[in-house]
Amino acid sequence: MGLDKGPEGHFHQVVDCQWACPAHTPVPEYLRLIAAGRYADSYEINWWSNVFPGILGRVCDRPCEPACRRGRVDEEPVAICRMKRVAADLKGDISARLPKPPQQKNGKRVACVGAGPASLAAARDLALAGYDVTVFDNGKSAGGMMRSQIPKFRLPDSVIDEECGYVADLGVNVVLDRYVSSLAALRAEGWDAILVGTGAPRGREADLPGREEAGAHIHIGIDWLSNIAFGHVETVSKRVIVLGGGNTAMDCCRSSLRLGAEKVHVIVRSGFDEMKASPWEKDEALHEGVDIRNCMVPTAFEHDNGKLTGVTFEHVEVQYDEQGKRRLAPTGRFETVPCDQVLVAIGQENSFPWIERDLGLEFDKWNMPVLNEQTLQSSVPDVFFAGDAALGPKNIIEAVAQGHRAAVSIDLFLSGKDVVADRPGERVTLASQKMGIHEWAYDNDISEEDRQQMATRNLKEALKDIKLELELGFDVEKACHEAARCLNCDMATVFTPPACIECDSCVDICPTECITFTEGGDEAELRARLKAPAPNLEQPLYIGEGLKTGRVMVKDENLCLHCGLCSERCPTNAWDMQKVDWLVPQAGPKTAPKLAVEA
Repeated sequence: MGLDKGPEGHFHQVVDCQWACPAHTPVPEYLRLIAAGRYADSYEINWWSNVFPGILGRVCDRPCEPACRRGRVDEEPVAICRMKRVAADLKGDISARLPKPPQQKNGKRVACVGAGPASLAAARDLALAGYDVTVFDNGKSAGGMMRSQIPKFRLPDSVIDEECGYVADLGVNVVLDRYVSSLAALRAEGWDAILVGTGAPRGREADLPGREEAGAHIHIGIDWLSNIAFGHVETVSKRVIVLGGGNTAMDCCRSSLRLGAEKVHVIVRSGFDEMKASPWEKDEALHEGVDIRNCMVPTAFEHDNGKLTGVTFEHVEVQYDEQGKRRLAPTGRFETVPCDQVLVAIGQENSFPWIERDLGLEFDKWNMPVLNEQTLQSSVPDVFFAGDAALGPKNIIEAVAQGHRAAVSIDLFLSGKDVVADRPGERVTLASQKMGIHEWAYDNDISEEDRQQMATRNLKEALKDIKLELELGFDVEKACHEAARCLNCDMATVFTPPACIECDSCVDICPTECITFTEGGDEAELRARLKAPAPNLEQPLYIGEGLKTGRVMVKDENLCLHCGLCSERCPTNAWDMQKVDWLVPQAGPKTAPKLAVEA
């Protein structure tokens, strides 16, 4: 990150949870609102950033949590994802609080293909910016993969209906049961811009001996999950093998148990730690009785005149070369695992059979559109991509972030501006939280509470009904305890060198030894001679120059807990605690409403 010193280049980077979230949701802010019992306000803060708080509060991949600074205090991060669900569950009726689109439209029409998170996020922003937006989808309900691929025991339809409905209520025209079969034909309808948000709809195939012969008993995982979601599949065989180690594989194996499977194996070519599934997804599968077997590569589907009898695997060893590159070394040891049904969940691919190749739209060797990754604009200027359709399969929160980004680009393009040169920048504002000598506009005590445990249904009961939501959410008491674990990392320690008398009071009181007064130097050399060496190059240093002795103040943001003790102890107010507001540009209204917790 370098030695960035100004607020524009530094302070938002140390709100680690917000920095890690692709949609840059202001996590500490919405947690303080929950602690204050202001659930509707917390939901609204979330809604402006991530569009689907109730959905993401259940199924987000949680990139914010590994970044959470709380994990440096007691190893367990704040349950950020589940706290979004708290705001969603307890918000009450918020329909009157959501914004209204402008009464006067700007006359421009935008078509979005696909009604998944990327398209809907973009549609929301563009509708609020005055565009006439239509979303097309070949399904009977909006939601895309959120509805078709995530099991109901993790994400009920009612939650999807509600939050997709908020987008439709802004005047977005959602046209269902319409498959867009031709991009050329769609462009001929006279749309000013088109956004492709069709996801990655094709599951990868396992092309092994026996696949064709036993094909009736072998299914692509995402298609199988979709068939469950829409009521076309209600049973499963007694012995099931799931090939693959991602979240789709976890959904397949847990769904199999709920449909009546007696023995379910998840068999993966990688080691357990290298599986792509989220750690909590693996834990839940194991808790429910799934057998996860690692370092086994499938070689053939075994069958008896077309009836599947098992899958043969070769055991492999994971080896690493001098550069740390992983290799799966064959052992020559084979094993056949009996089964009656196989679900293939080894990855997803994009598919654009409806996009003609003579439109000037460029594709790369992997059949992905050639895009500017910042703007998501294709080689055909009026066609944009977002979500899995743009940069490959990722997750819901990344799709939302790309939807926001694409909407900004479309707004610029249709306003006659350059989508790169005229792109609005992010803004950071700082506001002092000092209310007295030792008083702040927020609670800076560090809670000693452990991470709250999620209540779940009785497992025996849960496994009987595939539509019965397993997790029950936090109650008010647990929500308050969990919110108190937040370290308020958006309360930045701001240093004013001219006011400093170099008394070292801040150094003495700092509980993590993150502050050092020393001679200046280049970054590598400086990091090595701090009071506590700072080897984490991903976390910026905070440098205060211009001290009377010629020294510099260096604070290692990787260690700082934002406790405010330095500011409390400082006799000259050289240290102050200031709230960081990181304003990320969106099409439509430029900022969320001010809903900060007051003292």
